[in-house]
Amino acid sequence: MAAIPSPSPSELVLLKQLWKAAPLSAREVHNAVEPQLAWSFSSTRKTLERMGEKGLLDVSIAHGVTVYRPLAGKVATLAAMLRTFAQQVLELEGPLPVASFVESRLLDEDELAELEALLEQPPRNRRRKGDPKGSR
Repeated sequence: MAAIPSPSPSELVLLKQLWKAAPLSAREVHNAVEPQLAWSFSSTRKTLERMGEKGLLDVSIAHGVTVYRPLAGKVATLAAMLRTFAQQVLELEGPLPVASFVESRLLDEDELAELEALLEQPPRNRRRKGDPKGSR
């Protein structure tokens, strides 16, 4: 399975909107996120195009309008981001406690269970202590 591309903070805002209501046009995405990002429509459109190139979005034409759908699954993306944060910022090893996310408005109960399962899996390509090559 290919690694999930890591979204930037602004890309995550757009992804969250698309996870709620895809497919959406650039205008629909912009109207939904403009109060939060406070940037121009052309910035939203350009960011969506880059996200398509990055592999985060499917870009297609529907009824003559370009529409966007997330290719990056919500739970898998969040799990990858959480794992990266825990390892690279907090220098934590092992599974992360999903209980910290129970109050999230972004995840329902099924998604929390899926997130827990993903976070309990051993990270890929992580070096073991004493293994300089990172092989498993």
